[in-house]
Amino acid sequence: MPQFIFAYHGGTRPEDPAEVEKTMAAWGAWFEKMGPSLEIPGAPVGMSKTVSAAGVADDGGANPISGYTVVKADSIEAATEMAKGCPMVADGSGSVEVAEIIEM
Repeated sequence: MPQFIFAYHGGTRPEDPAEVEKTMAAWGAWFEKMGPSLEIPGAPVGMSKTVSAAGVADDGGANPISGYTVVKADSIEAATEMAKGCPMVADGSGSVEVAEIIEM
């Protein structure tokens, strides 16, 4: 079965302990709902640097990635349906880019 990467953009990092707990519970429930389709839960990521022929930019680019997850699904359409349940999508704070991981 093909694997797909979910690249997260946006979102917020809660600082209040109660909000952290609520956020973690939402992510845990979504991961649990995906069941065996969840291959790699992934993690949030820090600020990135963009490397190009012109040099290195410290700003992470126009739409920096904020985290990732790897899932398996029958098709990109099925993976996209899974991504719709992402807590960042549900609360409107971010988006999920879905792409198939091509085996080489």
